[in-house]
Amino acid sequence: MLKWARTKSPWLLHFNTGACNGCDIEVVALLTPRYDVERFGIKLEPSPRHADVLVVTGPVTKQCAPRLKMIYEQMPSPKFVIAVGACACSGGIFQDCYNISGRLDEIIPVDVYIPGCPPKPEAIVQGVAKLLGKLKG
Repeated sequence: MLKWARTKSPWLLHFNTGACNGCDIEVVALLTPRYDVERFGIKLEPSPRHADVLVVTGPVTKQCAPRLKMIYEQMPSPKFVIAVGACACSGGIFQDCYNISGRLDEIIPVDVYIPGCPPKPEAIVQGVAKLLGKLKG
């Protein structure tokens, strides 16, 4: 029953680790009537204590890494992470900067990667659908 409920209504927590806001705008665009991710039962949740999926955008800065880890640990199990954008997936153009900790998967485990700079909303919907398929199977 819990597995069915998780696949029917995943609650997303969006966390920006220092991005240029390009990916953030695309994530917010998902909630508009044009893309309507609520048809999958997806909703943005402001609290990590109620979220199932952590959506991370941007390169992980050294200042933000402990906060990101703390938020990840506050989420109830089972928890899932989606890396949105080139910066979250690989560090992007910032990967060798002095203030970047590294890729997201070096800080917390990642379940789905959505590359692009910024990725289109359709790609983000496809990534979330891939995660839901992973949960079902």
